Amino acid sequence: MLETLGLDTDVETVYRRMLQEPAGGLTELGQRVGMTEVGVRQALDRLVDLGLVTDSRDRPGALRAVNLESGLEQLLRRQEQDLVRRQHELAMSKAAAARAVAEYADLRPNSHTDDAERLVGLDAIQCRLEQLTKELKQQCLSIMPGGAQSQASLEASRPLDRKALARGVEMRAIYQDSARNHPATLGYAQWTTELGGEVRTSAVLPPRLLIFDRTTAVVPIDPTNSRLGALCTTAPGIVASLVSLFHQTWDTAVPLGAARRTSGDEGITSGERELLKLLASGLTDEATGKRLGVSLRTVRRRMSALMERLDAASRFEAGLKAAQRGWL
Repeated sequence: MLETLGLDTDVETVYRRMLQEPAGGLTELGQRVGMTEVGVRQALDRLVDLGLVTDSRDRPGALRAVNLESGLEQLLRRQEQDLVRRQHELAMSKAAAARAVAEYADLRPNSHTDDAERLVGLDAIQCRLEQLTKELKQQCLSIMPGGAQSQASLEASRPLDRKALARGVEMRAIYQDSARNHPATLGYAQWTTELGGEVRTSAVLPPRLLIFDRTTAVVPIDPTNSRLGALCTTAPGIVASLVSLFHQTWDTAVPLGAARRTSGDEGITSGERELLKLLASGLTDEATGKRLGVSLRTVRRRMSALMERLDAASRFEAGLKAAQRGWL
């Protein structure tokens, strides 16, 4: 029950028993929970790390369980702090990656330096991706924003992905939540998982990204202007920043087979929360739709539904009530 807070079954069992029966040593505790002494020690070490168990003042050298309410409050506070830290790291990685990519934006079309190549045109990009995929040995990481992927892109990727997965290459992909509503994209993602790949989704994603064996990355030079083409780079600093960006995004994304996460007792989804945040930041409906990978019509329909749920007559009033509920 407490796995989402960092407690596996054994750790939770030991914690519950210590709450119920504070007295007793290591051996007695192991007998009560049916675990070996080594297992109990490992569980206690984890509980100490989480702050759920501390030194007893009544029994020197012994441990006592922190009461459930205080312990859970501390765990939630720690998770909130971790989330803030990850968000800060994600923002820093995005900025570092953007600065690094910008340095190569003035390369001539389809030209290259020692560690970067500018690709312009779908044919040039597809040709380079085919070569990189064929040379894959260990891992391919990808971020695919925009929700629905084009049929042409999916068909071009299918044979390359099939061969890579057959060779035992680890493939991880992150799509936008809205891709779950697009049959072709969802079908492709499910096909990938059936062949051994891993797929997650997130409400908001960084720009498109492909990383091959942690040595080569392909990113759009300007996500808002596809005519500028893509940058293929092997610069260690840039690739390392992009790998970090991928993993920070992956850690907060939802596995394809799992339901979308909700936040709070009210049942607001992560996508709805992001919608409110983007609109509250001043983005237009159209810009918000692009960030979420959904149509302008969908943005307005979802916002209308949120206003109805909040019993708000205007978006401004909806923003105030959302803030009051802790949604923003």
